[in-house]
Amino acid sequence: MDSYYPKDFVETTEGLIFAVVTEDQEDQRILSSLRYQRTANGYKKLSTDEAETLLQNSHPQYRYYSSIRDVWLHGVHQDRIVYHHQPRLRLQEILQTEPNDQIEAKLQRLIKQLKQHGLEAGEIGVTGSMLIGAQKKSSDIDLVFYQRKAFFTAREIIKTLISTQQLQPLDETLWQDAYARRGCALSYDEYCWHENRKYNKAAIEHTKFDISLLTPDRWQDLIRYRKQGRFNIKANIVNDRHRFDYPARYTLNHPAVKEAVSYTATYAGQAIQGEQVEIQGQLEVSIAGHLRIVIGTNREASHEYIKTVSSQHH
Repeated sequence: MDSYYPKDFVETTEGLIFAVVTEDQEDQRILSSLRYQRTANGYKKLSTDEAETLLQNSHPQYRYYSSIRDVWLHGVHQDRIVYHHQPRLRLQEILQTEPNDQIEAKLQRLIKQLKQHGLEAGEIGVTGSMLIGAQKKSSDIDLVFYQRKAFFTAREIIKTLISTQQLQPLDETLWQDAYARRGCALSYDEYCWHENRKYNKAAIEHTKFDISLLTPDRWQDLIRYRKQGRFNIKANIVNDRHRFDYPARYTLNHPAVKEAVSYTATYAGQAIQGEQVEIQGQLEVSIAGHLRIVIGTNREASHEYIKTVSSQHH
């Protein structure tokens, strides 16, 4: 049986392409989020609203209520999958063939630069539009790392390559575009302040690229939680080891809420140990009475955020 990991894509008999959101399956369904639709002219990228409308009207069998997560998700039964798009295989394919376009050529050059500075490229994949060959001139490059050490090494290399001008920091246009795509609840200045210190984004010849981390660490995501409504707290970060993971996790020193979990990439790496943060999200309680606050209960995570309010790093 195939294993399906977050950021893999699965394609169904109807030409719908879903991004996998967790490797845990429920009722033999892969929990996912509809991103693309195959059309006569290639692929159409769908916004969250477009995806929801399409499924409600035409393919309701892919809407799935997860009792474990107490939320409606997209769920694809294994029998409906005609193709499993895998980031690691796709990256190797691009690296070993003539590039089809400028974006693939830039990806080849980027990986070459990272390797020249000591990165092992075996445990990296490419996701997003490039995973299915749906990239356009304006597309980003989305790299996914499967080992913590390689991911943190890559951040250091990116920092070095920016300082030696072999890669570029994002310019105003790319920042504005990234901010608009995210539709996040922070102001533009707050967003940029947090992002600028992460070194998980840069540009290669005016094309933005992102790196994200997926680790094999299993944790308590299988515990059943019940939503308690939106909540706003201030707390200090006492452990940030998993801040770049998917989902990102932060241990808090709050009288009641001991953990913050972010399912949206915007708030990965957002805060550092010792900082005081303000968090707005969904309060959830487990059967054992464990309270956590979750950011990113939907893809846009509008009105949900983590922001640093006082920091020795400011």
